Amino acid sequence: MSRDWQELTALTQGRPLVVERVRLTDSDIAVEGSFELPQLARLSAEDQVFVAAFVRSHGSIKEMEQVFGVSYPTIKARLNRIAAQLEFVDTDPVPSRTEILDRLKRGEIDAQEAIRLLEAK
Repeated sequence: MSRDWQELTALTQGRPLVVERVRLTDSDIAVEGSFELPQLARLSAEDQVFVAAFVRSHGSIKEMEQVFGVSYPTIKARLNRIAAQLEFVDTDPVPSRTEILDRLKRGEIDAQEAIRLLEAK
């Protein structure tokens, strides 16, 4: 029997949790371990609904005002509150020392670039 994600969110009341068993629904395969939920799944049920509505509205705050019946500043404040709970992925991380030296060895970068990257660390 599968339960709704909102039931889990209500049960945990925003407290941190770890998933220890995952079962594939189309087979009897189960994986046990220690898995953290994705960031969006850690939001409250209300915030998850809000984020889904924001995505469905293609990020239109004007449309969000109509859907939720609130003002622009209210939508912005809620977006800011939710954003503060999320860690953003670094899309251009500084490579590790080993990665830099490997790139230098393969000729992908020259010595000047390798020095610049190493000094940026």
